[in-house]
Amino acid sequence: MTGDDVEGPLAARVLDALLREDYGGLRRFIRGHALKLPGRSVRLVEARPAFLSELVVDPGQSLRLSDVFHAVHVVADPRDDTAAFERECREALATIKLHDDARPAVHRRLGRLPAGLRTGPGTFYEALAAYNDHPVHPTGRSRSGLSQADLSRYAPEFAPSFPLRWAAVRNATLAGPLPEWWPAPSDVGLRVTEAAPAEALFPVHPLAVREVRSQPGALLAPDPYLQVAPTLSMRTVTAAPLAHLKMPLPTSTLGLRNRRTIMPGTLPDGALVERILRQVLLNEPGLPVLLADEQTYGHADDPLLGYLVRRFPPEVARAHVVPVAALLAAAPDGGYVIERWDVEELFSAYLSALLSWNVTLFRYGIALEAHQQNVALVLDEAPLRLLVKDNDGALIDPSRLRERVPPSAGTDPRDLVDRRMTTSDPEALARVFVTITLHLCAAAPALGLAERGLLPWRTGHRLLRERLDEALGPDDAFLRSRTLDAGTLPGKAMVTAGTLVDKARTGAADINKHYGPPGPNYLRDTTCC
Repeated sequence: MTGDDVEGPLAARVLDALLREDYGGLRRFIRGHALKLPGRSVRLVEARPAFLSELVVDPGQSLRLSDVFHAVHVVADPRDDTAAFERECREALATIKLHDDARPAVHRRLGRLPAGLRTGPGTFYEALAAYNDHPVHPTGRSRSGLSQADLSRYAPEFAPSFPLRWAAVRNATLAGPLPEWWPAPSDVGLRVTEAAPAEALFPVHPLAVREVRSQPGALLAPDPYLQVAPTLSMRTVTAAPLAHLKMPLPTSTLGLRNRRTIMPGTLPDGALVERILRQVLLNEPGLPVLLADEQTYGHADDPLLGYLVRRFPPEVARAHVVPVAALLAAAPDGGYVIERWDVEELFSAYLSALLSWNVTLFRYGIALEAHQQNVALVLDEAPLRLLVKDNDGALIDPSRLRERVPPSAGTDPRDLVDRRMTTSDPEALARVFVTITLHLCAAAPALGLAERGLLPWRTGHRLLRERLDEALGPDDAFLRSRTLDAGTLPGKAMVTAGTLVDKARTGAADINKHYGPPGPNYLRDTTCC
């Protein structure tokens, strides 16, 4: 691709997001089918289908990032971080170009992998997914503070492997049994006197070495240990055939304020939510869901000193474990990943599993922040199952949960460190259900299938409506009223809250749950059918 071929679509996606979020009141400049700004007019067209917004930038016109920056400066408050926003856009553009240059060679390398290395919770599908854009955030490929050399060495889209560094950490809080592959002090070049019994070994990502070296209470070990490969999240790596390891990274993704370090409280919170989900599955044994074990972790009350060991159930060892984010990825052997299976049959089964699981959780007062990266399809000879991980962003109504599952030791949501994870507001639960489960995990893949000519939108739309209708029972009138029967649907203001405007002014307790103006309800769109 030429620079214009790359920059034009990126600029359109960014401006679409700003319009969708009505950043700075940008929509007030819409006149008919044009955005009339001082010194610049941008053509708009009706979105078909109307996913998240009625109007989008006309892709047929020449648009540059400078046009987007002009729009931002027209409406920005002097306190807005427009410099960080512009930097993020330019980083995304540079990364897209880097991806376009690197993908052929990476695909050739991945295409030579034997079948046995494409199954289990490895990195084959994760690397393919990394070349796709985030379905909503336009600059999702930007990773602030990392150079292109850093990306080529450590980012999943380049399918690298590298050795981990380790540190002896004092005053650590530890939970769960360590795996058998965990090093001893001597494995990383530490003498026993240097790693005293009061200290614990923590994994350190190579990109975090400089920061960890300066942390009080941490002694960086001289020798690397354990060859790993990055998953889609980059800060999580494969450590063993059925184990991942999550560590802090000194970068941000999906917005400057979305740091990839690990806040200590998220580790026990994620473990607690996992235990609650296991209680639900005991009550609902028919649900086609497997959970990763996230009970082993360590932290030292520092965002740069922490880890999570993620263990996967043995059932997935020989299955294709395909993150939802990878379904629409280009396959190294040609076509798209999902085309390995019957597209309509697989998508229908996936929607059935996704919606039955999340509607059931809603009845328990739970809404998961389980997006395309954290939900995977487990595909083998058995019926499709979902694999769910990383539950530290859930929202829970403790009272509703107590009505169905009496709290026991270790499963009471009132013990969550992050009080933002609890609510008594059903509207808040519905917003998470709609923006994550419905928008990101269901509708966005349906739209992507249509854009690639793999499944017509009318078919994907019908399947989405039917599977959701089947999942909603007679006692789910509230959720039905907020989905199938709603006049509008909520949408997140990810660019506004993630980069441009700080929390003190947005009023967002959590930037990942900050909402902008509502959008059209594509579920009720009859023009597509």
